[in-house]
Amino acid sequence: MFTTTVCAALSAAGLAISLLTAYRRRFRRATKIAALSLVPVGLAMAGLIELGGKVGRAIGDWAADLVLKPSVWGGFAVLAVAVLLWIVQRLVGERAKRKEGGSAPAAPAAAPSASRPALGGGRAGKSRGAAPATGGRKRSGSGDEDFSDIEAILKKHGI
Repeated sequence: MFTTTVCAALSAAGLAISLLTAYRRRFRRATKIAALSLVPVGLAMAGLIELGGKVGRAIGDWAADLVLKPSVWGGFAVLAVAVLLWIVQRLVGERAKRKEGGSAPAAPAAAPSASRPALGGGRAGKSRGAAPATGGRKRSGSGDEDFSDIEAILKKHGI
């Protein structure tokens, strides 16, 4: 009796966690948690574990219960559902990995032109003494940039 209560509580907690995980749209993880949470109640129903009472139970008694008690059959059915859920989540995970990696060649991490400066005017290949290209704009000596184009846009919009 105590064993069944503890196993049912563990399974209920596991199924609650599984529902919360599914609510967060992590369905593979939720399926795995549900499969693992069904194991304690399945073992308890099948009579394969006992925490108190008859510790040294005879194999003959268990075999008789297997034949005569439908609850033992239900325990094995719950264990079968747990194994089925585990297998399904593994197959879906392998299919998703195969779909991600196997169908198309891997795209480069960055575009080939990403290493070049977008606006030009960089110092690549120039000596230190050469002035950088500024695209026709003059820079002040204090390092402030010329914001004339931004000022023109703001004046255009009345800001």
